[in-house]
Amino acid sequence: MTNIPLRQIRAVIAVCEEGSFTRAAERENATQSGISQHVAAVERTLGVQLFERLAGSVKPTPAGLRYYKRCVEAVGTLEHAAEEARSLAGKVVGELRIGLMPTFTRAVLAPVLDDFVPRCPEVRLHIVEGYSGALTDMVLDDELDFAVVPAFEGTIGLKSRLLVRDREMLISGPRAGFTPLATVRLSECKPLKIVVPGPDNIRRRNLDTYFQSHGVEVEAMLEMDAMIATLEFVGRSDWVTVLPSVISVNDIGRGELIVNPIAEPELHAEFVVIQPTRRTLSTQARMFLARFEAEVAHIHEVWDAAIAGTKKSKLRA
Repeated sequence: MTNIPLRQIRAVIAVCEEGSFTRAAERENATQSGISQHVAAVERTLGVQLFERLAGSVKPTPAGLRYYKRCVEAVGTLEHAAEEARSLAGKVVGELRIGLMPTFTRAVLAPVLDDFVPRCPEVRLHIVEGYSGALTDMVLDDELDFAVVPAFEGTIGLKSRLLVRDREMLISGPRAGFTPLATVRLSECKPLKIVVPGPDNIRRRNLDTYFQSHGVEVEAMLEMDAMIATLEFVGRSDWVTVLPSVISVNDIGRGELIVNPIAEPELHAEFVVIQPTRRTLSTQARMFLARFEAEVAHIHEVWDAAIAGTKKSKLRA
């Protein structure tokens, strides 16, 4: 049986994920020569070349990529065993670093914190609000335990799972003239003046595809990657925007913002939880996510009831 030290395995993982001996050394608080020696030692032990040394970068060979995946699974199993032991001992302590988009901080986060913080008083919680690109980089750099971002094709160093498939809503102010909670077909609306995310945002690409595929006319388009400013501007103008239902549940019945479900066809956004491939979620992270998912499910129930109530009112009329 081949006995390869854990520090050498971690060096292989770091080089594969960073694509550089220098960056891997910085991540592992080691020297470049030390990381290079660890990788070379693993290659000698296995009798297999794990990496192609290129000018300015390092690329895993097919054997190296497969070995990396198995190593990540093994290290994750060890970390999960440690977490289980702490959990069985009744200890929920330590740090929890979370990245969330404004989509989730506006309505989902507060009730989750209201429940989680008293239950886990010894957890040092740090929450970062940002957009998907920045949050993904922070997870890759091990600055966050996990983040919630729009679904994407994935990358080396990250693992993900689907968190929620959320229905998109048309958001407007009273001046735009839409009836609250009435379903709308965007292709039948007058040309829209619409606020959208910037071109690097995954949701922007989904919106562009929907508009082009379903004949949605756009009179004017304003790019804005600032959620609160978007909502403030829409609320006081005749411009509109499209956002997931979870962000707008608290606007039901208030009159400041008008929310309309998009129909024929519906438009959905998928969000995933991403975390470093090499790490397993801590007990506190799993507890937070369980409560987070429960709150999202509750919001969907609220929306289902509100939309159903509107339909019944129309039938009675």
